[in-house]
Amino acid sequence: MKLQDKVVIITGGAGGIGAGMGRAMAKEGAIIVAIDVNPTAGEKIAAELQQISPKSSFVQADLTDHANLKSIVDDIVAKYGRLDVLVNNAHASKQVSFLETTPADLALSMDTGFYPTWYLMQAAIPHLKETKGNIINFASGAGLKGHKTQAAYAAAKEAIRGITRVVANEFGADGITANLISPIANSEGVQAWAQAQPEYYQNVLAGIPMGRFGDPEQDIGRVAVFLASEDSKYITGQTFMVDGGSIMLH
Repeated sequence: MKLQDKVVIITGGAGGIGAGMGRAMAKEGAIIVAIDVNPTAGEKIAAELQQISPKSSFVQADLTDHANLKSIVDDIVAKYGRLDVLVNNAHASKQVSFLETTPADLALSMDTGFYPTWYLMQAAIPHLKETKGNIINFASGAGLKGHKTQAAYAAAKEAIRGITRVVANEFGADGITANLISPIANSEGVQAWAQAQPEYYQNVLAGIPMGRFGDPEQDIGRVAVFLASEDSKYITGQTFMVDGGSIMLH
């Protein structure tokens, strides 16, 4: 039980990769607090996680309400007495060509992804100092390779990579690690995308050396367990490509 009794916040925790990580971490003993805007999906994943880790819970929140993010973290710490891991997974974005990207499109990506990651880290770090805890943020091949129609998303994801490295440098001496996962996973969003853009989906699939999209729990979740555990305590500021070999950093 690598994460026994560790308190883990996962944003976007009600479905897809977020739910997969929650399942994987709960099975290693973690207490999961899933934060999501969707109350129906949130209550469902909380009930599922509580069968594995009874103290797990769900918090409904709109992450674009940035002024409220600190109080969410503080309330969770008040309830559980500690915070060990912050996972910034939530992100919404619209796919549109660069020239057609509007200020609203850019704001959507920054307000749901970059700014929540920024403010939640600021709120969590004082508590993570107490536990020598871990931060897991999310990068994307959209930013690393510059995928077409994903300018706003790529911009936010690369900004997240930048601030993650700053945090890794500033708080490494406090025992806090900050790393990133860049995933490809067979989530609900990818399944919808496969229906909407089957040719693009097949092209992406063909570019994965391992020949498949990752499983949110078994592939992405198990890496998250590693980054939340003592096994990774000498690793920080790194981007982990959990994408079946799609992008090989060098």
